[in-house]
Amino acid sequence: MVYFIRWSVFSVGLIFFSMGIVLAINVQYLGIQSWDVLHVALNNKFGLTIGSWSIIVGTLLILITLVIDYKFIRTGTFINIICVGMLVDLFLWLDFLPKATHTWTDLFIIMGGMVLMGLAGGMYNAGGVGSGPRDGFMLAISQKWNYSIKRIRMTMETFVLIFGFLLGGPLFIFTFIFTFVQSPLFEFSYIRIGEFIAKFQVKHEGRLEEERKQA
Repeated sequence: MVYFIRWSVFSVGLIFFSMGIVLAINVQYLGIQSWDVLHVALNNKFGLTIGSWSIIVGTLLILITLVIDYKFIRTGTFINIICVGMLVDLFLWLDFLPKATHTWTDLFIIMGGMVLMGLAGGMYNAGGVGSGPRDGFMLAISQKWNYSIKRIRMTMETFVLIFGFLLGGPLFIFTFIFTFVQSPLFEFSYIRIGEFIAKFQVKHEGRLEEERKQA
């Protein structure tokens, strides 16, 4: 049962996270999160899909994380790297999410994408079946050198943003808001959902132990 809950939380988190990415990309003139600034820049400069670049960049980060702290690389990490890239391309192709109208309503679209990505990012990581390549890299550094998740995430995304911008990626005011709003949302979701799963696991294991004793 705990196994099922972990994978369910992970899967739902991936879906909502990918939807958040697409929402932001649909109104990219307002600014998108730093990693997607890089992915869009690579897409514009060298071709391939945005999802394909997400997979390529994620693979490089997995290799680095394996050197820093391999415990964050699990089966779910590889599923994450493939599924997020494919889901982003799929949602862009299906074209069912709200798109830019170049009116004040676009603010709700970008804010919705921001909240989804922050909370869903923490959610799928809390599942404990393997962090995403970017999140695993961040969490590995955080634990190895005892820095806060927020601090590591903000620093890392700032460097990625600068690199993506220099390659010609879209940059505007919400790009910076992403960095400072998404990190606290991620940390909140990661901690709270992780605590919920841990409590459920303790209760489940206690129930199994009682059943063994009664048997």
